[in-house]
Amino acid sequence: MRRVNPCLGSLRHNVDPCGRASDDLLSYLVPKYLHVLGAIVILGTGAGIAFFMLMAHRSGDAAFVARTAGIVVLADKTFTATAVLVQPVTGYLLMREIGVSVWEGWVAASLALYAVAGMFWLPVVWMQARMRDLAVQAVATNEALPTAYHRLFRLWFAFGVPGFGSVMLIVWLMIAKPTV
Repeated sequence: MRRVNPCLGSLRHNVDPCGRASDDLLSYLVPKYLHVLGAIVILGTGAGIAFFMLMAHRSGDAAFVARTAGIVVLADKTFTATAVLVQPVTGYLLMREIGVSVWEGWVAASLALYAVAGMFWLPVVWMQARMRDLAVQAVATNEALPTAYHRLFRLWFAFGVPGFGSVMLIVWLMIAKPTV
């Protein structure tokens, strides 16, 4: 049974249906905004990184791969890591504000999927940095991308499917809030 606060239903003119003023609403709307923004950043950065890495890889050009992977590593550290750290905080604040337990089915499923996504994302970050280094080395020695790079790329791609898929399922769970 969902224990969601019914007073957070329709919000108009800075007063919710229970008569709370805008200050009380901010304790809900600010974390919600940051939580949604974090999900957008994780999905958007993940999709962008996957696209640009795939395009660079398909070119076979070690210099292009090195430049792209360098930017990808920076983007993951700057955007994805920040959003990944903020999500649990804003999620906790939202759960507290609307009175949802961590044991609520969709919340527990989201947390489990978040752990799965993390188990796949952390190695991917290392793989991206290693692929960058291998590509930089190939450029410096005027050689083709080595076998180790291609092996890492296949593994990177394979890890991306469950990692990114988990995040997509989490977003669906946050929107639909199904009884699980």
